[in-house]
Amino acid sequence: MKEAENDFMKFWIEDGILYSEFKKPTVGTLENIKAIIALRHEASAGEKQYWCYDFGGIKTFDKVARDYADEYGQDYLHACAVLLNSHITKFIVNTFTLLKKPVVPLKGFTKREDAVNWLLEMKSNNEKL
Repeated sequence: MKEAENDFMKFWIEDGILYSEFKKPTVGTLENIKAIIALRHEASAGEKQYWCYDFGGIKTFDKVARDYADEYGQDYLHACAVLLNSHITKFIVNTFTLLKKPVVPLKGFTKREDAVNWLLEMKSNNEKL
């Protein structure tokens, strides 16, 4: 199992899915987002991944950081399932992705099992192509 971590985040690959979680509450600054993307690239080892991103440890996420992630955070990803701690946030994320149509499929979830099942479905569909 490939792992990578820094002071505030940990990545690991298990059964073909890339997982991440925050080790402590973290502010989503530009510097931290750059570190997260670099660490994810390290964990991905140059291969595209299906990412289960637990967003629960982010305290805030400023616009500059969001814009940077939107522009540079898509590399080495087939799809991203975002674990969120509220149904309202999930609704906002899923509505936003419907309107914005991201390059990499992204969907919000409140349950890890649902997120992983969606990623496995995406993986299965991509393997059929």
